[in-house]
Amino acid sequence: MSDADFTPLRVTQVAYGRDIDLAIREWARANGHPISDCGRVGHGLVEAFFAANPDVYERAEKTEAVHAAARMPGASPEDYAWQDEGPLGPIYTITLVRGVEEYEVLRRLGAAPEHIRLIDVDEYPDSSRTEIVTVRRAGDWTIVIEECGWLGVQREVIGELSRDGGEAVAVMRHDYAARHDFAYALDGELVTGFDPSRPGTRWGTAPDRLNRHLRELGIDPATDDWIDNAIQAVLALAGRISGVVVTPAHVERPVLGAALFR
Repeated sequence: MSDADFTPLRVTQVAYGRDIDLAIREWARANGHPISDCGRVGHGLVEAFFAANPDVYERAEKTEAVHAAARMPGASPEDYAWQDEGPLGPIYTITLVRGVEEYEVLRRLGAAPEHIRLIDVDEYPDSSRTEIVTVRRAGDWTIVIEECGWLGVQREVIGELSRDGGEAVAVMRHDYAARHDFAYALDGELVTGFDPSRPGTRWGTAPDRLNRHLRELGIDPATDDWIDNAIQAVLALAGRISGVVVTPAHVERPVLGAALFR
């Protein structure tokens, strides 16, 4: 699929400030929606707020964005609608590693053998000291889930996970940071990395390697478009690379993992 074969699905996005953000949170609580005082507000809640308050929508500043949607068979952003209000919260990294079994993945992440064990349902990360990492197999790939962590997208870590002819792809969601992150590595080298919200700016040894997959998701890699469903889009991209679609079942515990000390 070439750049000329499709027209990206452009949508109007509301660029609102702190006053509207607070109004959305107050409206959500008043209508029985659980929501915190910080982090990004889920897309569904934002849409519901503006539908209920059309006057606020009319006054708000508007920008144009691209909504990623599958143009070819394979993993789709719709497969990841669950993650926006799912069990992982506002900070996590999902990494897929080909050909490396679970214990070895944990070892390469820095887990000591004595710390590798079953992680139970009531274990949570301590953001100041530890993060919880869990692993499970899906065919030839190991799914790594870091709650409140971002090791997988670090260049040296994804390089270690993919060394000796391996392959790894990682997606970081961080609602409190300046940006999210995406990384793809082969044989110890970062091949393609970018901010999921701005995939037009890429880096790595072969920044254009995944362009076909981006086009299949309705994203033109030659432009600097803002992607309004960025995390769902890059999770779908990881699914197209690996053939693995991560579901809420992959987050269930007890499962093998480790508490990694910072």
